[in-house]
Amino acid sequence: MTLLSTSEPLDVDGLAVPRQLLIAGNWQDASSGDTVEVINPSDASVITDIADADVEDGLAAVDAAAAALPEWAATPPRRRAEILSRCFDLMTERSEQIAHLISLENGKALADARGEVAYAAEFFRWYAEEAVRIIGDVSVAPSGSNRILVQHMPIGVCVLITPWNFPAAMATRKLAPALAAGCTAVLKPATLTPLSTLAIAQLMIDAGVPAGVVNIITTSKTSEVMTPILADPRVRKLSFTGSTSVGRHLLRQAADNVLKCSMELGGNAPFLVFDDADLDLALDGAMIAKMRNGGQACTAANRIYVQRGVHDEFARRLAERMGAMRVGPGTDANTEVGPLVDEASVRKVDSLVRDAVSQGARLLAGGKAIDGAGYYYPPTVVTNVPLQARMVSEEIFGPVASVIPFDTEEEVIAAANDSEYGLAAYVFTEDLRRGLRVSERIESGMVALNRGLVSDPAAPFGGVKQSGLGREGAHQGLLDFTETKYIALDW
Repeated sequence: MTLLSTSEPLDVDGLAVPRQLLIAGNWQDASSGDTVEVINPSDASVITDIADADVEDGLAAVDAAAAALPEWAATPPRRRAEILSRCFDLMTERSEQIAHLISLENGKALADARGEVAYAAEFFRWYAEEAVRIIGDVSVAPSGSNRILVQHMPIGVCVLITPWNFPAAMATRKLAPALAAGCTAVLKPATLTPLSTLAIAQLMIDAGVPAGVVNIITTSKTSEVMTPILADPRVRKLSFTGSTSVGRHLLRQAADNVLKCSMELGGNAPFLVFDDADLDLALDGAMIAKMRNGGQACTAANRIYVQRGVHDEFARRLAERMGAMRVGPGTDANTEVGPLVDEASVRKVDSLVRDAVSQGARLLAGGKAIDGAGYYYPPTVVTNVPLQARMVSEEIFGPVASVIPFDTEEEVIAAANDSEYGLAAYVFTEDLRRGLRVSERIESGMVALNRGLVSDPAAPFGGVKQSGLGREGAHQGLLDFTETKYIALDW
């Protein structure tokens, strides 16, 4: 295909999607003139190219965010709320075009993409409501000698780094609370899926976000560009969603400037089904928890532990449902499972399946990469997976369900906690006492009890252990973009 000049927006169903960097309210090419291609994973074709930023561009974005900070921090909370509310309205109006854009660059099925857009827009609405509720407090010191005044102040310039698997939702989940708190931002989206973020940035400009408050840097030279940004003393906060290995590296860099960090890292979610569970409900939950975004989610059910009394029936019925799912291009309205994001993802998923089968696991559905253009792997169910198989300890990040039998509650709690990760977990049982008891003992930041979906803008999203630091969403997500200030005073 013939690539456009990056000054020309990409037209997606009448939506003009910028392809340049956003710095100080201006769309501009990279200082070097470099570009990087964006690939459609459904057929491996080039969608378009975008500006590929250099160090100079990254530091210019920090300059812009720092210059815009004083005025934005002083903007009345109600005014910030009104702008975020307008962002919600515009995202809702443009939802179908943005969903198509997500399917185009990410590959996820349109139904999934529409769900992501609705979820992403809710962060604008939630934080529009929260912007006016950054409430401090006043108390009397225990000695009675003075008053204690506590305020929550904007932390300052924030660097936001988002992943490819939920390109719209991860952008709004970071931008909305940052702006609600009075901060300014430099956001770097994943190079695999930058277009959704660029469309959201234009939407925010249209909603009235002032120049320099939001800056977008797209780059394939991530380490080269981000290192000096994180070393800049004007940057005070880093929010990253991505792999644990990259998160560890960024934390080491952030330590030099003692940056406040929010880290939403990898997951290896256990999905527990007890003998007394409602199997229809558990199967519905498994389909959501495993197959949302084709399994390419940090909250995806990775290790499905099923009590032995219902193991065989559950595995059989899960294989029937997953095996019947329609695989195809994300933008096809009939598709239920789109491609993985790139060829490397297909190779990894396939290697995990092969490893489990070589150790005695049994395939009930799928299990072989699909030939042809695009990066497809079929919905796959592997049962009797040995605990030493790689897919038990490694994040699968694909449409593969590993089903593992267990006998006792103590046994499955120990197995669920035998992981360096602790992001999400799922528990299915009709015994409420057992459900709450097990939920409390599982080492994860979030537990879905008799539900296959755990995420909600009004709930604190985040993990424990190697799954991260801090929380996104809820009021906690807003406070993560503030510094607590204490003033001692008399009156």
